[in-house]
Amino acid sequence: MTDLFAKSEAANLQQVQPLAARMRPESLAAFVGQQHFLGEGKLLWRMLRARRLGSVIFYGPPGCGKTTLARLLAAETDSRFRQLSAVTSGVKDVREILEQARDEVAGGGRPTLLMIDEIHRFNRAQQDALLPDVEEGVVILVGITTANPFFAVNDALVSRSRVFEFQPLAVDEIKTVVRRALADQEHGLGKYEAAIDEDALEFLAEVSDGDARQALGALEVAVLSSDAPSRLRLSREQVADAVQRKAIRYDPTGDDHYDAASALIKSIRGSDPDAGIYWLARMLEGGEEVRFLARRLVILASEDIGNADPHALPLAVAAMQACEFVGLPECQLTLAQAVTYLACAPKSNAATVAIGEARRDIREGRLLPVPRHLQDSHYTGAKRLGHGQGYEYAHDAPGGIAAQDYLGVEREYYRPTDRGFEKELAARLEEIRAKLRGEKYR
Repeated sequence: MTDLFAKSEAANLQQVQPLAARMRPESLAAFVGQQHFLGEGKLLWRMLRARRLGSVIFYGPPGCGKTTLARLLAAETDSRFRQLSAVTSGVKDVREILEQARDEVAGGGRPTLLMIDEIHRFNRAQQDALLPDVEEGVVILVGITTANPFFAVNDALVSRSRVFEFQPLAVDEIKTVVRRALADQEHGLGKYEAAIDEDALEFLAEVSDGDARQALGALEVAVLSSDAPSRLRLSREQVADAVQRKAIRYDPTGDDHYDAASALIKSIRGSDPDAGIYWLARMLEGGEEVRFLARRLVILASEDIGNADPHALPLAVAAMQACEFVGLPECQLTLAQAVTYLACAPKSNAATVAIGEARRDIREGRLLPVPRHLQDSHYTGAKRLGHGQGYEYAHDAPGGIAAQDYLGVEREYYRPTDRGFEKELAARLEEIRAKLRGEKYR
């Protein structure tokens, strides 16, 4: 009776499981994507061939095959597969599985492969509970995470594991998954004999952003929501209707935030307004905080443009104030204006380099005393100490430049570039420095 109930429960589960959960390859040979570490001769392939699969951490975006590969590894290594979710499980659940794994090993049984989904959600104490058994090889740990493990997982656990970074699936790989789902009679949609137009398949593969789960979910909705799913031929319009609004994969507190911000700044620094606009749009669509974007543009105006275009900083500050005053959605126009202007502006990091070198000299070298003639002479008794003695008032000097020593040593921190307005500053600064040294400018 129990077996009958179990079979009935499995059959019911098969009916309610989403297509992405049912459509799993049965062997590594059928696995789509991630050939940069799973292909023949690659690290994971060599570990499996040598029967030396230790604990691993799979890190990457959703729907790229992390969980699927963990299940395949259990089959490939003939291990008992156990699965936990860090969202719903605690230390008690972990210890229970570890105890069972120890008993299995002690009895000469098969090793246990423990997959922990969203392992970064475990706190430090929960992750520490895994360390002894991972160290002793009682279990093969497969940690699944969408967060960078070098930040989100304990150093001790990371050091005992191989970290494999998954990439989003390519468009052609998503197409392979979709075609396989339409053809599979047992686990897929093959019984409906549905087909898909090539432009619809291309659209679905593109809009899924490398997420096979998202593609299969949209495909299932498109087929099963049709009035006549049998022998249906899906058009681009039907697929687009099933997708509805595209889900933007963006974590405003994780890697997506930092990577997109880095791409935005580097694109503007590299004078590419088109790339800058794309990354700005990506961050806005992902729900990025407007204040963060405006703040980064103000920083860039000084860090990467500086005096090559003195209008850049006032424009960036004005954009920041306008964004605060206007808010979304209209402030996207202000941000777009600022990004395109800053990208097209001449670039210079001369001021950035100058302050960096000066601060390094202060941290690492001997502190320079303020020259006596520059010291404050406004308080009572200052003149008796000789403070300010010999100072020349610059406005009384020819050209407003008094030839005197302002530092006490020979230093040149600010080296203007030959770009934009800084080219004019460079010529003027050459004359100024000559006068400060008491030389005749030639």
